[in-house]
Amino acid sequence: MAVYLFVTLAITLVLGFPIWAVMATSSFVAITLGSNIPAIVVVQRLFTAADSFPLLAIPLFMVAGNLMGAGGISNRLINLCKALVGHLTGGLSMVAVLATMMFASVSGSGPATVAAIGGIMIPAMIAAGYDKGYSAALLSVAGAIGIIFPPSIAKVNFGITGNVSISALFAAGFGPGLLVGFSLMVVCYIVARKNGYGKDANAEFSWKEVWKAFRQAFFALIMPIIILGGIYGGIFTPTEAAAVSVAYGFFIGVFVYRELSMKDIPKVLMAAGRSTAMVMMLVATASGFGWIMTAERIPDAIATFILSLSDNPLVIMLIINIFLLIIGCFMEVLASIIILTPILLPIAVEIGVNPVHFGIIMIVNLAISLSTPPLGVNLFVACGIAGISMEQILKKIGLLLLASIISLFIITYYEPIAMTIPRLLGLVR
Repeated sequence: MAVYLFVTLAITLVLGFPIWAVMATSSFVAITLGSNIPAIVVVQRLFTAADSFPLLAIPLFMVAGNLMGAGGISNRLINLCKALVGHLTGGLSMVAVLATMMFASVSGSGPATVAAIGGIMIPAMIAAGYDKGYSAALLSVAGAIGIIFPPSIAKVNFGITGNVSISALFAAGFGPGLLVGFSLMVVCYIVARKNGYGKDANAEFSWKEVWKAFRQAFFALIMPIIILGGIYGGIFTPTEAAAVSVAYGFFIGVFVYRELSMKDIPKVLMAAGRSTAMVMMLVATASGFGWIMTAERIPDAIATFILSLSDNPLVIMLIINIFLLIIGCFMEVLASIIILTPILLPIAVEIGVNPVHFGIIMIVNLAISLSTPPLGVNLFVACGIAGISMEQILKKIGLLLLASIISLFIITYYEPIAMTIPRLLGLVR
């Protein structure tokens, strides 16, 4: 089966099949031609993978994120960020990064964060004299923070696949998310000084303006506190928290900010439905693909090979990080999690890495891949908003990706960045 699986995988990738079709076709061919197992088993595996209560969090967080975006939350978060950092050198670009960090805590999705914040900030940065390619590159890389901060759809999938506490993964995302965000803000300052972008011409720091913007954004800012407080306080599970976030997003958008009307609801649900369908197809087909790999003991062979390269945990983690950075260029985030977690998590545990810590390392790795060609989804969203070609954005993205990769290795080799908050909350030892 392994031969048929990987030959079909290579052929379908070269032909440009969507990644879910690549995995579904490879699994079907491997079972029908490489074994005596009935083909119906593939369908059964697909259905079983999708039939999971924790996975209900995915469509619910999708709906919540779309409600937040349509309900005026992104505008209020951007206004607060302008009041806080807009007066600094490179302030407008810093506003973009800080706004993505805030919006990430309500969206749980990288592309959704780029679309919601980039749709406002990329035109604003271009109008202020920022280079188009740099503006789009910044929002693309910063938008990846959407899957590092809680709540995160990628973390839900990692928790289910690796049997790791989703609540602990959520808590472990704060430190890494802040580190990546502030490293990008340092780049914003350096680039602004070099290119003379200066500060936001319309921004002057004032505690009065900060307080005014804070009051306007209060209900947006309190949403993560309600959701995460409920999870860590034992009031509801992460899946139930997703349902609460939908109700909260609807209430705030319709009755508080009054920017969401009942006529907008079908459009919001359709957008969330399309995103959910794509994610669940990946979950289902990757599960069947992973099942065949496990049956052929491919994860064991890969683990044995990696462990044979060195017995030094630092070197092994370096190899895993490089492997994930390369794989992320060619494989979608959720598919990577479902396929690679059963392979790499046992290796990490064997060398003494906490499963929650490894989950964050993997998520940050794959977040970076959202902005690396040829598959980086954030790149395409940002290019569409800015109206530029892929070549233009790639010319300006190098320093931003370097800052993210440096942050990744700091997170990898200095465990407290990810693990301090989960330990303080008693979620891990």
